[in-house]
Amino acid sequence: MKNDYTHISVILDRTGSMESIRDDTIGGFNTFLQDQKKLPGTATLTLVQFDTQDPYEVIHRFKPIQVVPELTRDTYVPRASTPLLDAMGRGINDLEKSIADLKEEERPSKVVVVIVTDGQENSSREFRKDHIEKMIKEKTGKYAWQFVFLSADLAAIGDATDVGIQANAMLLFKKDGAGTADAWACLSERTSDFRSAKQKDVRFKPEDRKHPDDPVKS
Repeated sequence: MKNDYTHISVILDRTGSMESIRDDTIGGFNTFLQDQKKLPGTATLTLVQFDTQDPYEVIHRFKPIQVVPELTRDTYVPRASTPLLDAMGRGINDLEKSIADLKEEERPSKVVVVIVTDGQENSSREFRKDHIEKMIKEKTGKYAWQFVFLSADLAAIGDATDVGIQANAMLLFKKDGAGTADAWACLSERTSDFRSAKQKDVRFKPEDRKHPDDPVKS
């Protein structure tokens, strides 16, 4: 593996209910992107958007983070329903294959998978919760992949728990401009901590948890 090389995969909900925080999501992602570009070390980024019209649209795959363009209203257009499990399952499989295709010495030493959604699974056809749980357990246990889950829906946090994402890597945010911005800012800071070895994993701190209904006690 290549030391000081982190790969980040972002699986981003593009369903119709995200319209109310469309601009906030674009701004949050772009801030996260700019923050990560400033850090030393090598990083690549995969960006996937999902909805029922296209359950798995790869916008960027393993692109050097320095050349990843910002999101715009043209490249992020909310629509349709939420095949969350299918997006997660295909994302994990796709990432596994992409890493396997690299030479051993070129593979990232750190992998972060970020799922961002405002709602609960409602339309997957290919993957079930038990499938995703098994996949996440394998990737975290065998390869130390970091799975991070940001959601504006408390029920979706429950779904994330069911598939094995660690409680300290989940963050509930308010579905408004401030809540969305805070969530992306916290994600960026904790990812930066992980990349710079200030933390051994990606975990949110108590001060990150601003939503009054956040069920996680860090």
